[in-house]
Amino acid sequence: MQFGIFTVGDRTVDPTTGHEPTEHARITAMVAIAQKAEEVGLDVFASGEHHNPPFVPSSPTTLLGYIAAKTEKLILSTATTLITTNDPVKIAEDFAMLQHLSGGRVDLTLGRGNTGPVYPWFGQDIRQGIPLALENYALLRRLWREEYVDWEGQFRTPLQGFQSTPRPLDGVAPFVWHGSIRSPEIAEQAAYYGDGFFANNIFWPKEHYMKLIGYYRARFEHYGHGLASEAIVGLGGQAFMRTKSQDAVNEFRPYFDNAPVYGHGPSLEEFTEQTPLTVGSPQQVIDRYAAMRDHFGDYQRQLFLMDHAGLPLKTVLEQLDILGGEVVPVLRKEFARNRPANVPDGPTHASLVAAAERAARGESLLTDTAEPALTEPSTRV
Repeated sequence: MQFGIFTVGDRTVDPTTGHEPTEHARITAMVAIAQKAEEVGLDVFASGEHHNPPFVPSSPTTLLGYIAAKTEKLILSTATTLITTNDPVKIAEDFAMLQHLSGGRVDLTLGRGNTGPVYPWFGQDIRQGIPLALENYALLRRLWREEYVDWEGQFRTPLQGFQSTPRPLDGVAPFVWHGSIRSPEIAEQAAYYGDGFFANNIFWPKEHYMKLIGYYRARFEHYGHGLASEAIVGLGGQAFMRTKSQDAVNEFRPYFDNAPVYGHGPSLEEFTEQTPLTVGSPQQVIDRYAAMRDHFGDYQRQLFLMDHAGLPLKTVLEQLDILGGEVVPVLRKEFARNRPANVPDGPTHASLVAAAERAARGESLLTDTAEPALTEPSTRV
């Protein structure tokens, strides 16, 4: 089980002080947060991709490449990489380069984002969001797995004998998670290829995500990648902790009330009841998240959003001390307890290389050949 944090990189005014960090301060804070995540024993740091204020991470691979040089063990990921508005050729080359620089400590989450204007900014039509996601990933996958690619599709110029460079480290592409909060087509895509499915799980009630993840698991098994229980699932989450629960509530409330994403909407109490946001003691967070597999089954990755809504860096680092020191060690034990032997661990470069070697020896019946074009799922969640 992998635990980590993800950041959306918002540059938000601290409602308790009126201080707004500069872009430079926010970017350097994200680096410090990643280093702290490794220091406290977390496994993953993931950065979002945004091209509009108040967000700063417009170039996640640049950020992650710098963090790779500052860390040794941390898996570097995205939350998300915009598969709809980035050129698949550039994604293929950027993440292969990041693989080499990080020694394989990289994977990525593909998504469509939640900012409508980003489509015309990059010359695309938001009404083509799903077809873009399907076609662009089909090309990206080939670019990583085939030495020379001939390609002709709907949304980009054709390729003839194109070779992306550098080639993936050890001949193994980065692991791909497909991220979605509402689209069964994306769950279908993840299942079809046997990739991971990441449900952000921070805005809506668990019943919504249970349906979406259940659909992904069923289709994963349908396509012959293994049992539904063996599908690769990741979840997002949020927490704010203090030793005393009421202290956590009192401290976090002004940040929640003024957050650009969910501020001025449901109350803190309503939101924590309806979503995985947990504001209270470390034990309350442990209890809440240990119960996640009762709803979603055994899964592979749990990420937390910790540095948003104007929280000062000092507070975020304190939260990571609590998360890494008091919460995650207990959750590791809880998730390991009675975990079926057939449920895979979270993907790493080493595990992917080992799987490729087994496949080369003929020990796997799965194949990436003969992949037909994906269409809209036949079953709705």
